[in-house]
Amino acid sequence: MSVSAIGGTREDMVGTAITSVGNTRGGPVRIPADRYWSAEFAEREHAHVWPRVWQVACSLDHVSQPGDIFEYRVGRYSVIIVRGRDGELRAFQNTCMHRGNVLCTGSGQEIKNLRCPYHGWMYDLRGQLTGVPSHKGFGENLNQEALALPPVQVDTWGPMVFVNLDPSAISLAEYLESVPQESSWLDLDSFQCYATIKTEAPANWKLVADGFSETYHLQALHREMLGSVDDIDASQQIWGHTGVSHQLYGVASPRLIKSDDQTIWDSFIITQGERMGITESCPAPEPAEGKTMMSVIADRIKRHHKESKGIDLDRWKSREIMELHQYNIFPNLTVLMTADLLQVLCARPGTTPDEAELVGMSFERERAGQERTRPLDVELPMDQASFGFVLDQDIDVLTDAQRGVHQPGFTHLNLSCEEARVINTHRNLERYLGIEPSEITGGPTPEGSN
Repeated sequence: MSVSAIGGTREDMVGTAITSVGNTRGGPVRIPADRYWSAEFAEREHAHVWPRVWQVACSLDHVSQPGDIFEYRVGRYSVIIVRGRDGELRAFQNTCMHRGNVLCTGSGQEIKNLRCPYHGWMYDLRGQLTGVPSHKGFGENLNQEALALPPVQVDTWGPMVFVNLDPSAISLAEYLESVPQESSWLDLDSFQCYATIKTEAPANWKLVADGFSETYHLQALHREMLGSVDDIDASQQIWGHTGVSHQLYGVASPRLIKSDDQTIWDSFIITQGERMGITESCPAPEPAEGKTMMSVIADRIKRHHKESKGIDLDRWKSREIMELHQYNIFPNLTVLMTADLLQVLCARPGTTPDEAELVGMSFERERAGQERTRPLDVELPMDQASFGFVLDQDIDVLTDAQRGVHQPGFTHLNLSCEEARVINTHRNLERYLGIEPSEITGGPTPEGSN
């Protein structure tokens, strides 16, 4: 699809390939700003989006053994994910069928049943009601089978567990569209989750997610990255619920007038040096004949993983190590992938429209001979939480960004074609909320129009 379709309908965008070129015709795509602070709009999202979409809840490592349970919350909704005694993965709405009390909070291991702490009703790990204290008081016709926990759809993609509260929703495979097939070469099943971090963010959940959905801000907010990433030729693809950006690292941005191997090396150390095991500036190695700085960095990443972690990355080529694949899955999920890296970022609604919850999951390849372990889950205030050099910059800007969208003169976002994945989020929101005709205006005009 041409850039001109970015301002068109959602159907126009499906299957679209987009490069980060400028829009020379028409104008910006305009989206109402009150979607980022309106209590009424947030309530519509709670009612019509969150109960109907697939969303990542935890990792497989959180519920890998029989008796493992994990509570997933989004807004006012709560889901219990359970690994049954039979090994099956199941999920249920977190509500006792007696008077609606929440059955459990947090996570647990070696759980044999789910017992309501209020009145003691008991359920097995298949969601069946197995025990009712003072049973006779409910009469002889109490149908325990009919009082099983309401099931929730649950499925997996790679090491990630997804849930959907809508029993009639399309399958996860349909929802993810082309993403699993396109990323299959990365062998996601061999990644294991070693840590999650959760923090409260001072911004609307969409504003948080938007920061992980476009590269337009790199030239201003992430100037340290420009020495080691091609942000100009980063292609994007839009499918429907999903989209992707491909960004090549180990090369300098075409925005830089002057650059050399030392520029690339220094930039990579500052922004991603931990991937090589190098976190302080040092002279750049000289590439061997026929080699590039990109391949030098890729070789250092392979060597670091093998020597310090026992992880063999030799089956992947330099570009497969150095090209970041950034998948965005409606409504709130960003999945970052290279051959050595898998990071999941999830923005969820907070108590008010001006607040959100940001969750990050960090994965690494399985090590030979090492058993999978339960992830370390950490919850920290925003000023103590760290997601890495670049992502911390995205988080630091949130307070001012949310304050800005409230200003009375700011009535609309004005987006470029480089922000196509942000636009796609709003087109999907309109579809789930039944907004018709669309409130999104502007965009490039077709060739030949006045």
